[in-house]
Formats: sequence, C-alpha cells, structure tokens
Amino acid sequence: MMQAVHWQLLAALADGRLHHVTELARRISRKPPQLNALWQQVPPHIRGLLRQQDGRWRLVRPLAILDNAVLQQQAAAAGWQAELLHEHPSSNSYLIAQAKAGSPIHRRIVFVHDQTQGRGRQGRSWQSRIGECLMFSAGWCFSCPPAELGGLTLAAALACCRVLRELGVPVQIKWPNDLVIGGEKLGGILTETVRCNGQSAVVIGIGINFVQPKAVVDAEAVQGSAPHIAVSRLTERLLPELADTFEQFDRAGLSPFLAGYHACHRDQNQPVRLLRDGQTLLQGTALGVDEGGALRILDAEGKEHHVVSGEISLRPLHNQNAAAPDGKQGKMLLLDAGNSKLKWAWVENGRITAADKAAYWNLEPLAHSWQEHGGEHVRIIGSAVCGEAKQQAVAEQLGREPEWLGSMPQALGIRNHYRRVSEHGADRWFNILGSRLFTEHACVVVSCGTAVTIDALTADNHYLGGSIMPGFNLMKEAMAQHTANLNRPAGRAYPFGTTTANAMAGGMLDAICGAVLLMHTRLQQKHPGQTVAVIITGGGAAKVKQGLPEQFALDNPIQIVDNLVLHGLLNWAAQT
Repeated sequence: MMQAVHWQLLAALADGRLHHVTELARRISRKPPQLNALWQQVPPHIRGLLRQQDGRWRLVRPLAILDNAVLQQQAAAAGWQAELLHEHPSSNSYLIAQAKAGSPIHRRIVFVHDQTQGRGRQGRSWQSRIGECLMFSAGWCFSCPPAELGGLTLAAALACCRVLRELGVPVQIKWPNDLVIGGEKLGGILTETVRCNGQSAVVIGIGINFVQPKAVVDAEAVQGSAPHIAVSRLTERLLPELADTFEQFDRAGLSPFLAGYHACHRDQNQPVRLLRDGQTLLQGTALGVDEGGALRILDAEGKEHHVVSGEISLRPLHNQNAAAPDGKQGKMLLLDAGNSKLKWAWVENGRITAADKAAYWNLEPLAHSWQEHGGEHVRIIGSAVCGEAKQQAVAEQLGREPEWLGSMPQALGIRNHYRRVSEHGADRWFNILGSRLFTEHACVVVSCGTAVTIDALTADNHYLGGSIMPGFNLMKEAMAQHTANLNRPAGRAYPFGTTTANAMAGGMLDAICGAVLLMHTRLQQKHPGQTVAVIITGGGAAKVKQGLPEQFALDNPIQIVDNLVLHGLLNWAAQT
C-alpha cells in the first residue's frame, strides 16, 4: 500500500512535465537520493512511465493524480468544500454515509484516487487503475422533490461535455448517463438520492477516463484527444461548471439545458434500438429528451414513445455489438477459409455462440459441428483465400456449397479504394468490416497469418489499401532455403541480438512491427491530431503487439481481436 509520500511524489509528476530532483525532493520533504527507492514502491504500471534526464524527472504522459493544495484552492474558488481520499471503496458511498449520519453534504465534493468498488448504472462496476481515471462525487441539496430530479444526470453530463469540448476532447453524450467518443466510453455519471432535513440530498458520482484504461475494452480517454492536458486543468474547469449547473437546475429543472443537451447528444435524430437483456424493446428515431429527462423515440408507425432510464440499453442501429433486431437473421454459419486452416463460428440472433477451427487435412471437427448445430435453414457464408480444392473439401463436409463472399466496392458505408476489387483478398476486406465493431477511429488493421497484411481505414470510412509481406514462418523458410548459414531455429527477439538465432528472431519481428509503425504514421499524417487505432488479429498478434515500442503502445489504442474476419462477416450479414 502506498503511503502519503508516494502520493505526493506522484502528484508532483502528474502533469507530465520535467521536474528537477531537488524540486521533487523538497516538495515531499525528502532528500534527492531517496527518490529512487520511493519510486520503486509505486505501482508497476506507473513505474514504467518515468523518464530521467540530467537530474530531471518526467512521466511520459500526465496522470489523474491530484495535488491536494491545488485542489483545495480550485474548490474554494468555486464554492465547494473538497476532500481528497487516496483510497476508498466508493466516493458515492462515502458521501451517502455522511448524509445518513447527519453531516451536511451540500456543496461537498470528494475525489478518490483508487476506488475498489466504484459503480455505474445498472450495478455495473467501474474499473480503472491508479492514475487512469478522474473519480469524484459531489453532494448537493435540492429544494425540489425526488420525482423532479430525473433530468439531473443529463444536466451533469452536459456540464462535463461542455468542459471537455473546451479542452479539445470531441466528446458526446449517450443517453442517459454516458460520455462517449464515437462508440467508445469516456465517462459516466451516477446519481443517488437521500432525504436530508426535508430536502433531496443528491450525490452525483462522476468518472472520466483520463488515461486509456488498460483493463477496459471499448474505452476512450482524455489523453487520447488532448495529450497535454493536466488533470488540474480539468478540475479547474469542472468545479465551477458543475456548481453553476446544479444551481440553475435547482431553479428551473432541465428545461434550460435541453438545447445544449441535444447539440451534444450522439444519437440525436438518428435511428436507434432500445434493448433489455439483449432483446429489442423499441426501434425508431431518437428525437431527443423531454423536460423530465426521458428519451423520445419515434417509431416506424409515427408514434412517439417516452422512455425513462432503467434496466435498458440504447444502441445505434448500425452497431452490431448488440443482438440483431428480433432475431430476424436466424441461424448462420460463418467461415474463414485461410491459407493454412479453416475457422468457423455459429451465430444466433446476431451473436456468435460458438467458434472452432481445423486444418484442411482433417476437417472432421467441422462435420461434427455441422451435425450438432446445422440444418437446412442455416445460412452459410464465408470468406476464402485458399484454393478451390480446399473450398470443395469444406463443401463436402457440410453437404452443400457455402456462399463464398469476395471483396466489394463498398459495404456498410465503407468505400473500397482498391484499384481492382476482384484482386483484393476477401480476408482483408472482412477484417476491415470487422474492425468497425471495435473502433470508430481511423484504424490500422494488422492480420498475422501465413502472410501479414497491414491495411488502413480512415475515420470517415475510406479503405485506402495497405501492404502485404511474408509472415513469420515464410520469412524463416526463406532464410533457411536461400542463405547458407541461417538454416537453424530462430531464437528470441531482443533489442540487440547477440546470437545469430536471436538476430533472426529480432529481424523478423522488427520487419513486421516497423511496417505497422510506417502505416500508422502515414495514416496519422493524412489526419493530423486524430486518434489512429491499431487492431491486430491472427496467430502472431500477441507477438507483434509485444514487439511494438513501449511509447507507441502508451500513446495509441491497440487491441488484439481474435477471428476478425468472422466478426466482419457477422457485421456484413447483420446489415444486409
């Protein structure tokens, strides 16, 4: 467990700027030689961020670690009474307990660096590591009854959205309580109410990803869009904005905020689907929200529905991470016929329920899978880059010919810029279609199979093409066959190989990782200032991700996605 001195040291470095060791030592009342020992006691994920140069220290990126003295000044200026806790299960629970014990919580705000039981809507946990997330809870007493507080979460979301946009973060609001960038979550708001001295005492819990969360899929962070913003700048703007918002809400409710909310609402006037437990409840066009915070949806018959927050989820109609509407897709078998092996997945109601793979020389597992799950009404679609003989072997095991799909000039709003689409590998195309289930950013898609393909997709859905190179095994075989002294097992990749075997391993990994870095640089140069994600799939994905430079991995969202071609087939089938 970290002590107060460790938190002080982290707070001093959290802005990401250079600090001389004498200054750091003075701030934490220690001597400079003691700093290294203290640093070895901070969490490992932070320890590796330190860079040292000529007696100066800095972190490679700012962290969400607060300086208590600065926080107290900012809070007092905005009329808040602030408290900073380094560790606590939940800032919301802390303030609620204070209110129930009779302590006033009006205009109290509590920040926690490390929450072990943070929670969101519908009882979901909020996961983050120290320094990744700005987490706090604000207490406010409203004169209106609890029934009139339905729009408070939306007003709080708007306050956060306004501040983040001013700081250069292209955030939107996903009804009712999420801050998002595209399809990825940046933050959330949770309000809880207790009665206190005849008033509605509300605790508004807010969590904002400041640094890309390592353990959370489909997440965004402030640093992804505004890498030089220190957390103190964010709190300096948030504290007065939230106070002004709550004061105005107490006077007039949500009405004054409706226009601003609709301007930030991600799904405003867009087709949406409302889900409960994966099942579609309602489908239509999101018209915005009413004065009580309910979502207004216009269905296909022209009837307007007002939906209050509950055990429901809202999805854009183009997002196929959700189930297919009403299961109209039926049951499907998806096939990815690669050069060396066949992969397949069973789909029901828009979701992959089972997946497997087999070598072409033994396709009996496919036959057994078909006997267990197949039937005459099952649709079979696939992508094939293997030869006709292997395709025929697959058909024989299934007893019918699959619907083999090739690359397309355009699909799902993505335009294919390949000069001759007929020459474009189907696997590369469906990797691109699959990538849109995992990011809406510009994206480099890397597939590590027999060959390695590295493709580029812009944020506005233009597939630009890419490159093809030998995979790890092909490189090894080429060196074994065409050089006199390299027909030997490859070793391990090191930054500086000191044996021939290790130099071979390092050279192969550097070639692929270098190609990924070049493609990422080219795509980023076409769209300066935008996030460019990296999605890696295939058997060598983990090796490639591990081989990318540490700084690159810290600065860019990188995901490993198994069976990306199958996800692309699913995405295509669900929307056609």
